Amino acid sequence: MAETTFEPLVIAYDGLHLAGVDEVGRGPLVGSVVAAAVILDPAQPIEGLTDSKKLSARRREMLDGLIRQRALAFAVAEASATEVDALNIYHATHLAMRRAIDALTPAAEYLLVDGNRLPGHALPGQAVVKGDARHPAIAAASILAKVARDAQMLALDAAHPDYGFARHKGYPTKEHLAALERFGPLADHRRSFAPVKRTLVEHAF
Repeated sequence: MAETTFEPLVIAYDGLHLAGVDEVGRGPLVGSVVAAAVILDPAQPIEGLTDSKKLSARRREMLDGLIRQRALAFAVAEASATEVDALNIYHATHLAMRRAIDALTPAAEYLLVDGNRLPGHALPGQAVVKGDARHPAIAAASILAKVARDAQMLALDAAHPDYGFARHKGYPTKEHLAALERFGPLADHRRSFAPVKRTLVEHAF
């Protein structure tokens, strides 16, 4: 497996307990938003880390196993669809990130967070736009979060095969929107999202 070359990134921390943080699931209409935090071990490098969206499902799952074996610490956490509706997706995403950070053992000392905002955690850190392509710890977090959320969608698909969750992973594809119109929202759907809200009204009559 070829080693990924990451863009140069100036980091105001040079210790071992730097955690990369990323999330998956802001755009879907259903399920939790999932975040992960990873502290990599410099003594056990992992080749092939990159933005999870650039990897096949099989490669992500293989790397997920390596990250769990070799990282100094990792954690996966989520904010539920109910919390997304109560807080909005922005605040729910940051809640999931804070939960993942808090679950790390050993604890992180510094955060590198994908995106343009820090999640409101007490630890120092920096936000990194397109960070999953710029630092291996963020890439590792993106992989753990993506594998975990995809597993949730496969489980939801097994329980509700008419909606096609295994294929679209909850995103608002034509197939998903058509299933919403035909069958109505599930308990797992995010009721604050416009397509779901619309079908709730339609199915109330």
